Amino acid sequence: MSDGRPVGTPHDELRVWLRLLGASNRIESILSSRITKEFGISLARFDLLAQLERAPDGLTMTDASRRMMVTNGAITSLVDRLVEEGFVTRETRAEDRRTTVIRLTAEGRARFLAMAASHEEWVVGLIGGLEPQARNELSRGLSALRRHLDALGA
Repeated sequence: MSDGRPVGTPHDELRVWLRLLGASNRIESILSSRITKEFGISLARFDLLAQLERAPDGLTMTDASRRMMVTNGAITSLVDRLVEEGFVTRETRAEDRRTTVIRLTAEGRARFLAMAASHEEWVVGLIGGLEPQARNELSRGLSALRRHLDALGA
């Protein structure tokens, strides 16, 4: 069935999605490059530190995997590096030896807070390049999209 558009012409929705994806990927690439250059850490390890900062009692490996939407194997690899760096501890729960809990160390928390301050400055610089009206419209539009997706159960 044709909607009257020439074959190969993207729908407006597809164009919006491609722009959203492109902008998101570009921002992520810039932030990844900066955090690696400035702090010698991957964006994925920074993201895991951020998750742990929000969980003072620690997270199980499975909870961390769910929050970051990555495999358990990916979390294990990230945790291995963070343990080596002294940023994270890994402990087996006494009541269930199959469960491993990861927590920030004092050094890990201090380093994360320094990284987070720079990260915030970078994000402000990137998004702050938009005119205030455009930034507000984008924020409202993304909020509306999120509500729509939530209503779909997506």
